Amino acid sequence: MSNIPPCPKCESEYVYEDGSLLICPECAHEWNPNEVIEDPDAIILKDAVGNLLAEEDKVTLIKDLKVKGSSLVLKVGTKAVIKRFVDADHDIDCKVDGHGQMMLKSKFVRKQN
Repeated sequence: MSNIPPCPKCESEYVYEDGSLLICPECAHEWNPNEVIEDPDAIILKDAVGNLLAEEDKVTLIKDLKVKGSSLVLKVGTKAVIKRFVDADHDIDCKVDGHGQMMLKSKFVRKQN
């Protein structure tokens, strides 16, 4: 028994090797098993200065932000941890130090090094 994975498109088990490629005879899909497959639906965000953001990154606010529906203001330099990305106007769901869970826009944060 070989340890060739099934086809990622049709899940066929009849995949065979041809040089460095794997080929599915049922759907004719060819792929290199050593390539990293990127998720086309993944959300890619950048901070205010162009650094790529990832989940669990620590960020700081670059501007005072008023919290909608409250008299609370988040000050410049307030730290937050990104929990997840959302495909919406406020695209970062994060935990802000001292204030709890909030949604922020990526253009108002800078990644900490």
